[in-house]
Amino acid sequence: MQRRSFLKRAGLAAAGLAAWPNPLLAAEATNEPSGQASAMLDPALVKDWLARWEKNILGDARNRYCDRELGEEIGWLVSPFLNGFYYGYQATHDAKWVELLADWADAWITRGVKEPDGFVGWPKSGTGGMLANGFLTDSLLGEAMGLRPIVLMAAEILKTPTLKNKFGSRADAWLKLAGQVFEKWNSRGCWREVEHGGLWVVPAFGIDAQTGNWTDGYARRPTDGFSNPDNKQNHIARWLLAMHDATQKTVYRERAENWFRLMKTRMKTQAGGKCFIWNYWEPAGPWDYQPDGSTRHWVGVHPNGGYYAIDVEGIVAAFEHGLVFTRDDLQRLIATNRDCMWNHQLKGAKFQRLDGGEPDARWKDSPGVLWTALVPYDTTLRKIFLENHDPASWGGLAATPWFLAREAAGSAREH
Repeated sequence: MQRRSFLKRAGLAAAGLAAWPNPLLAAEATNEPSGQASAMLDPALVKDWLARWEKNILGDARNRYCDRELGEEIGWLVSPFLNGFYYGYQATHDAKWVELLADWADAWITRGVKEPDGFVGWPKSGTGGMLANGFLTDSLLGEAMGLRPIVLMAAEILKTPTLKNKFGSRADAWLKLAGQVFEKWNSRGCWREVEHGGLWVVPAFGIDAQTGNWTDGYARRPTDGFSNPDNKQNHIARWLLAMHDATQKTVYRERAENWFRLMKTRMKTQAGGKCFIWNYWEPAGPWDYQPDGSTRHWVGVHPNGGYYAIDVEGIVAAFEHGLVFTRDDLQRLIATNRDCMWNHQLKGAKFQRLDGGEPDARWKDSPGVLWTALVPYDTTLRKIFLENHDPASWGGLAATPWFLAREAAGSAREH
């Protein structure tokens, strides 16, 4: 699948624009500032959504992206299924989803190759971002996105006796590999401490396909590179939070926290301080500037609204881990999506760009999207989700079981 086609598909899915009748709720949700939006879903709706989701994910899984994708596409094309399988288990407690995740994980992982520094990678031509120049490169983003659901499942396996008996050795191996992947990117000089925190850079080197050795940029790895945009940083940080949850090693939490500190400094207010706005990418150090002083990338709001939904996933994860972002920040994000971006129509809900600008033709249907990560925290956003979500969509691969598992957990706590 071409990247532009994927982004269009993902943007539509994230926006949740497919028509879906308003579900009957057994109780009206509340919107308390100090609590979460909650309501009991109609059991018939839950059953229907799960059935439609299962048919879709099992049918789409026949594509077997896990057997062939490399580099960044591990993240964009393999991880949606891994996340769907992980959250599918959380929603149903059916071990078949663990089996499917293990199958896909092993199919991807076993295709790794040993690289010049001894670490395993999944290199691909053209996957190194702006600095790639025909050589083979790994993708930290792709690996982080692929590993996060695997790490989460490993933690679930190791604390569940019935799963541990069958999958325990695999879970241990997955966590070991994830730790090695972290060390790989750390040793390649891709983490940078900066004034307000820290972030990850795309390296300016790769593997020469002819010789199998590093390209010349390897010697400059401590100082060269290109800072990943915010959405990629947030994907990586969510992986690190999962690593800390699974292993309790503080380095993962500290790295995530340092990124979130930097992320927060990039977020400014608009609409009289009510709403947030931030750029897709900003320079973080000397490596992000051309010799003439200009930046290596444009600075501004991205016209693809799906990128901002990813940022909000990271911010909500930080908040839920007690890092950097406060409930006031969450309320301002809710106001941004609900009051500054939404067209105030439940049926056929649409969202404008974060900055209110004109839609770009490439993403004309998704200049802004529902920030699904906030749905558990606001009654209105939850209603928008329930009205418009298609459980059999691309975005529904993971969002459907994630939402249902979270709803079930909330109902269990209330009772």
